[in-house]
Amino acid sequence: MAQIPRPARAADRSHAVVIGAGLAGLTAARALADAYDRVTVLDRDTLPADPAPRRGVPQSRQLHVLLARGAQALEELFPGFLEELLAAGATRADTQGEAHWYLDGHLLRPAPSGVISYGASRPRVEHHVRARVEALPGVVVRERVEVLGPVTTPERDRVTGVRVRPRADGAGEAGGAGETGRAGETAGAGEETIPADLVVDASGRGSRAPAWLEELGYPRPRQTRVRADVVYVTRHFRREPHHLGGRSGVALVPFPGLPRGGAIVSEREDRFAVVLFGLLGEEPPADEAGMLAYAETLPGPDVAEVLRTAEPLNEPVRMRYPASARHHYEKLGRHLGGFLVTGDALCSFNPTYGQGMTAAAQQAIVLRTLLARDRDRGRSRGAGGLPRRFFRAAARVVDTPWLLAAGGDLRFPEAEGRRGPADGLLDRYLTRYRAAASVDPVLGRTFLAVAHMLQPPARLMSPGHVLRVLRASGRAGGPVRTES
Repeated sequence: MAQIPRPARAADRSHAVVIGAGLAGLTAARALADAYDRVTVLDRDTLPADPAPRRGVPQSRQLHVLLARGAQALEELFPGFLEELLAAGATRADTQGEAHWYLDGHLLRPAPSGVISYGASRPRVEHHVRARVEALPGVVVRERVEVLGPVTTPERDRVTGVRVRPRADGAGEAGGAGETGRAGETAGAGEETIPADLVVDASGRGSRAPAWLEELGYPRPRQTRVRADVVYVTRHFRREPHHLGGRSGVALVPFPGLPRGGAIVSEREDRFAVVLFGLLGEEPPADEAGMLAYAETLPGPDVAEVLRTAEPLNEPVRMRYPASARHHYEKLGRHLGGFLVTGDALCSFNPTYGQGMTAAAQQAIVLRTLLARDRDRGRSRGAGGLPRRFFRAAARVVDTPWLLAAGGDLRFPEAEGRRGPADGLLDRYLTRYRAAASVDPVLGRTFLAVAHMLQPPARLMSPGHVLRVLRASGRAGGPVRTES
């Protein structure tokens, strides 16, 4: 059988393929467009012409917020993006000065912080990013395409493309690892092989990359999981000036003893997204009376007030998220050349922390930086062990949001996951920190800067902040609790 030839040197590394047209795939395509002559993005869905939820992104109907670091990253990748998003109706708010935060039942002391977040639906953000990517020279987004697996050299040491087939509406899930393609295989009916010098898997939590690698003789990456069994329900309401006293939103964070939470985000000036969530067996109802009763058990009156007084715009939508999962590609001793994994396929977080879009955009910046460094050093694109370098750099990006999400979930004794020997001591300090932040706005500002990934978590434990915690602890009152 004829084998797929290696790309000619004159066109070395000229084509990159991205699997998945979600935010991770689109931002990866943006990074690749600076280094490759052509970039093809493949997605299983029919992509909507207007901002709308789609089948392949079920969480797109849920509340989303663009964290401060994520906003900065998207602006870096797409200059002018934030102004474009605001012009389309998104909102901008100081997270401490224009929203209420309840940490362990304590109301964070409101004050201007300079930590700016953006309220917009996931479909809205993805729509504007996709439009920017499709406008890039050499980039093509193909919809309703199912990727069956990578094609490799006969030695299976690097990818030479991907094997795909058209996907009809209503088709079942993509095939398993046994359908992985290799150079020299004969394509089945309707299949085609797309040659590529680099393949980036951004297909989300359902990524089959570990199985593909195993089929090709590579080890599966080790996985770390933290199981919190999150269930959340989102509904949209008409926003009026009197709601929340004019504030843009609220966040009520679960804590041991009360594994329930909620949040409100202004997606537009006239529209709220409201989410209720529960962990470890707590499940918010999806009916109007049940949602209100659930909200009334939360610290503070904010969510219940909106549910009680605002006009609903649609029906509630429920979603389950069993566990955060991190795939440690950075620890593999051997990598398939020309094959990367990014976004939720690399690491997915408890969605109540709102970190997914930000982490994906940061990983795209890492990829762009590495490719630019190769170019500046005169190396061919992707040379010098790009997978090894990318996975190590991406792991450093993932470290902070993983620490925040996994650490927050592991506060609950019932959560399943590995705990370190110092976790108990750290948790006791951070419990005091949260209470102290109700009276010291500086502590609140730092907490939010860390939560929005603008500062490292170690900043919470700097000597100056430890001293502030000790001074403020005696002045902090008891938690605000609304009894059921």
